[in-house]
Amino acid sequence: MKKTFTMLVALTLCVGAMAAEPLKVVVANPLNYPRAEEMVEIELTEIQKKLGDVSEFLVTDADGNEIPSQVTYDKKLIFQPGVPAKGKATYFIKVGKPKMYEPRVHGRQFPERVDDMAWENDRVAFRCYGPALQASGERAWGYDIWNKRTDKLVIEDRFAGELDPEIASVCKKLRDRGEYELADDVYNAVSYHVDHGNGMDCYKVGPTLGAGTTAPLENGGKDIHYPRCYKSFQLLDQGPIRFTVKLVYGTENIDGAQVDETRIISLDAGCQMNKAIISYNGLKKDAPIATGIIVHNENPTAYILNQKDGYMGYEDLGDPNQYKEKYRAKQNQDFGKIYVGAVYEKSPASMEFRGGEGLPGAIGHILGITNYQGGEYVYYFGTGWSRNTNTKFLSLTDWEAYLSKFAEQIHNPLKVKL
Repeated sequence: MKKTFTMLVALTLCVGAMAAEPLKVVVANPLNYPRAEEMVEIELTEIQKKLGDVSEFLVTDADGNEIPSQVTYDKKLIFQPGVPAKGKATYFIKVGKPKMYEPRVHGRQFPERVDDMAWENDRVAFRCYGPALQASGERAWGYDIWNKRTDKLVIEDRFAGELDPEIASVCKKLRDRGEYELADDVYNAVSYHVDHGNGMDCYKVGPTLGAGTTAPLENGGKDIHYPRCYKSFQLLDQGPIRFTVKLVYGTENIDGAQVDETRIISLDAGCQMNKAIISYNGLKKDAPIATGIIVHNENPTAYILNQKDGYMGYEDLGDPNQYKEKYRAKQNQDFGKIYVGAVYEKSPASMEFRGGEGLPGAIGHILGITNYQGGEYVYYFGTGWSRNTNTKFLSLTDWEAYLSKFAEQIHNPLKVKL
């Protein structure tokens, strides 16, 4: 009996040791330049086949150093390898609790600011508008850009400053006394429309597609059916290296069909671009949809349309009416150049500039038009800013080079072998 028990213990220890063996992962790069800060995704089911039915993992490089990783809402393990040109890199997945890494992404709904949904990473920040703004009657439908020139997370502080009740009270008292310029100075000292060292909001959206929103086209493809504000949301991933939100939009009548829209938007650490997964319920097959970027009066021809390689881009100069002209020299003499772009997994059927009526301060959109086939429509939208010295987008040529490279990487993903 004792001998049998000893054998069972030995067998159990042996099985445990086998289960604890790390899973080797080889990541291959098919392109002729090194790649870093791109995300690889591995299905949890594939990992569990090798490591057992466990839910916590950590990832190390070939030298045993742990690197940030994350398990996502759709049951994938993600991490960002560094892979040489036309080369391979080895990583290991181990069973265990990963370290607590400082988040490089963040986002949430801000009910204190009429239900704005805002999100960011260490390079860029965005927002879109929610049901409270929709109910107010204000028209702001596309994605907004919040320029950054820091790798720190800033949206919480920006909203807190802009909405500070004490500052608002002081400004009101000053205006009640007729001290309007002093009230403006107090407000500008905290406003996110002013660059206090980490960036600013100087992008103009209004009733447009803004910085890469997608919308159905109706009336034979002639008119954009603007998507209004989101109706409900669900936060799906909250870092440390990926943020994901699901946005649901209200029912719209589009060419006689009742259509619902869902968007799943993800932003990864170190990336200028969001991934957007769009699905429509009720939209007719082959109905045209368009991803658009607004073209403002200040720079009417500074755009790029590259249908063959699947990207488009624009150089925006910021909103000249951001605040009163007499304060502009004191606050910011210029807003820098805001670069906006969209990249497609599948090249759109057509690209065009389309003029538009009733677009405040704008002359139209650049559009990438696709015939919706049902299911998921996937593309990427994002931004860069000339005042961010970390990213060095100083011209439209720089921005196009980035979009071209990003498109090449999307079409030639890193290859993972377990």
